Amino acid sequence: MVLRPAAPDSGIRFYRSDRNTEIAADWRNAIESPLCTTLTNSKDVSVGTVEHLMAALAGLEVDNVVIELDGPEVPAMDGSAAPFVFLIECAGLTEQDAPRRVIRVLKPVSVGTPGKSAVLAPSDRFAVSFAIDFASSAIRRQELTLSPCAATFKHELSAARTFGFLDEVERMREAGLARGGSLDNAVVIAGDRVLNEEGLRYVDEFVRHKILDAVGDLYLAGAPLLGHFHGTRSGHALNRQLLAALFADRTAWCYANTEQAPAAAVA
Repeated sequence: MVLRPAAPDSGIRFYRSDRNTEIAADWRNAIESPLCTTLTNSKDVSVGTVEHLMAALAGLEVDNVVIELDGPEVPAMDGSAAPFVFLIECAGLTEQDAPRRVIRVLKPVSVGTPGKSAVLAPSDRFAVSFAIDFASSAIRRQELTLSPCAATFKHELSAARTFGFLDEVERMREAGLARGGSLDNAVVIAGDRVLNEEGLRYVDEFVRHKILDAVGDLYLAGAPLLGHFHGTRSGHALNRQLLAALFADRTAWCYANTEQAPAAAVA
């Protein structure tokens, strides 16, 4: 995978070099996919597991970039966004001669079913609140609220790894995902035990990773959001449905420019 600079207002795009096809990082291109976010286009070319990279781009405030891949899935790395953050910071960012365009949430929008929900509410900053509840005593109930600016994202979220139970990992492999999946790139739970010898990176790593996923999924809006996301046991599918509900109501959002923050691209 190679990240290449892109012109102002061109957005984030995935380029499958093996298929000579481009896919915009847009919620309208997201499809139902087990346990990850997958983008596709009219040519039936797809890119899977984009959420951690998208979260890194959101956290580092990268607006314009071309992501070149020679296969159907973003590398798993260690199951978090930290390796992407490290490599992007090593490459450096370039400020562009254009203001950042943001999407301001004007009124509450919500989707969900009993026990699971995703909500966007007006706010003067981007913030994420999340609550999870699992029967396994390795997780139980965890709640957290963060406002993931660049510094907060790097230190409080980026290293939180994806997690799942042994049967979920097997299902992902059957679906052609997580091909290199192992304890090196996920927190794996068997019953009430964390199988990783090194344990957890944060006491509440599970809910932090759910926030990480939400940050990545919401960046498929096409611009940073000014709003407060509230997730209760939500996942990739609900996150996409929430963006669909937001943009379906033209009175629920508007574009705005942040003159104090120019757009940025990977150097």
